[in-house]
Amino acid sequence: MPADDPQTTVFVHTLRVRYAECDMQGHAFNAQYFTWLDIAHTELWRATVGPYQEFVAAGFEFVVAEASARFRSPAHFDDEIAITVEVVALSSSSMTTRHTIRRSEELLAECSLRHVCVDARELGKAPWPEAVRAAFAPLVVAA
Repeated sequence: MPADDPQTTVFVHTLRVRYAECDMQGHAFNAQYFTWLDIAHTELWRATVGPYQEFVAAGFEFVVAEASARFRSPAHFDDEIAITVEVVALSSSSMTTRHTIRRSEELLAECSLRHVCVDARELGKAPWPEAVRAAFAPLVVAA
């Protein structure tokens, strides 16, 4: 959910770690973190631009070009975690987001994603539609 202050550039999505997302040691399996980033990014998109399906219907998609994660502390089954998303760069065809995953105040992971806009038919790089750039531009924070 976006913060209450309309001037804020931080988006936070919360979720609960499910049993099936955990490994034999009881920690959330590392690959799940990227699923959580995707969920949080999708919710940021929905809150900022609208349904992703409308973007696709207009002839566009976006793909992940880069992803990184630095794990600090493990999440466990039934933990409620908060995923903070900040837009740190917005170019004519890409967007870089910084994500932090926390359990209460404890930092669990620091991550980043770079998405690239593509033509939905040919999957070649394409510029963001102006409405998308206009929606995200006010959210860009200093890297």
